[in-house]
Amino acid sequence: MASAFSHAVAALSIGTCFYRPQIPKRVWVAGALCSVLPDIDVIGFRFGIHYGDFWGHRGFTHSLLFAAILSGTTAIILFRRDALGIGRLALFGYLFLATASHGFLDAMTNGGLGVAFFSPFDKTRYFLPWRPIRVSPISIHRFFSGRGYAVLQTELVWIWVPAILLALLVWLLRTRNEGGGDAKSIG
Repeated sequence: MASAFSHAVAALSIGTCFYRPQIPKRVWVAGALCSVLPDIDVIGFRFGIHYGDFWGHRGFTHSLLFAAILSGTTAIILFRRDALGIGRLALFGYLFLATASHGFLDAMTNGGLGVAFFSPFDKTRYFLPWRPIRVSPISIHRFFSGRGYAVLQTELVWIWVPAILLALLVWLLRTRNEGGGDAKSIG
């Protein structure tokens, strides 16, 4: 798995595609939480659930169906309060992409059994063909060690830098589009 920090960075980067100044911060916090929540399945180890089981690590909670269920539920809860400056479909889209990004990042790691993207319909575990990210230790104690530092180094290169580049690209495109109305035609 990638670290919780990097999952949140990916979600916030995805959020730049949906950003509007009137959207409250709780939407971005919800996206970051949705991106980390699939790892709730590690609790199963304490209850004898095996890694490769349906409820095992990188099983159902890493699937696209789980991403849709979590995103829909979170969007309904967030919209229950008031209008958020973002449409319901856009909010669902952001939360879905933030949640689904978890499995895709995990499928880019060099360890584990792969990700059950299509659970419960297909229990096959998948990796992406390109796996440059070191797998993060599950234990917090092990994460704050030399191994965790090595993981963060690969995540900086393969997650954080692309996330920053995406955010910059979105910002540049927005700036260009907002300034485009001032151009005058020649002729």
